[in-house]
Amino acid sequence: MEQTARSMLSADDMSRVMTRMTHELLERNHGSEGVVLLGILTRGAPLAKRLADIAARDGQSVPVGQLDITMYRDDLRANPTRSVGRTILPCDLDDRTVVLVDDVLFSGRTVQAALHALADLGRPRAIQLVTLIDRGHRELPIQADIVGKSIPTAGSERVRVHLTETDGEDLVSIERSA
Repeated sequence: MEQTARSMLSADDMSRVMTRMTHELLERNHGSEGVVLLGILTRGAPLAKRLADIAARDGQSVPVGQLDITMYRDDLRANPTRSVGRTILPCDLDDRTVVLVDDVLFSGRTVQAALHALADLGRPRAIQLVTLIDRGHRELPIQADIVGKSIPTAGSERVRVHLTETDGEDLVSIERSA
């Protein structure tokens, strides 16, 4: 089957969106005190690092780590051969505001797995969700606190997030099987 793709965010667009999201995050939390960014592997981790880097340019230090949710996914039995990443916590999570960062919010199941993983790691004061793209089609009652861009999609479409760190370029596109 042939695939067609259309660009939704260029590298410049993504840079502007990430800056806006960072400012929104700092405003929402009245600065960076007590805030920890955890990027959900795979593409959430570099996005969390970017948010922390933008905050640092504004004089705000935010600890950043990564969260591996592989063993918490509800489809593990259907897809048992997965590589397991590594959770890296920059500090204790107890009594902090943990901000989960992911690239695309779709069904909500990835976030559910992240919440289960967090329960094993500590007791945050609050948990927030930041996502670059919200494409709709939720299966669970989960929504992001901060969204870079909402992109309504058809169920047959796929949102692709390309990041310089993992793919050599920054680009968000929608692919549709023709």
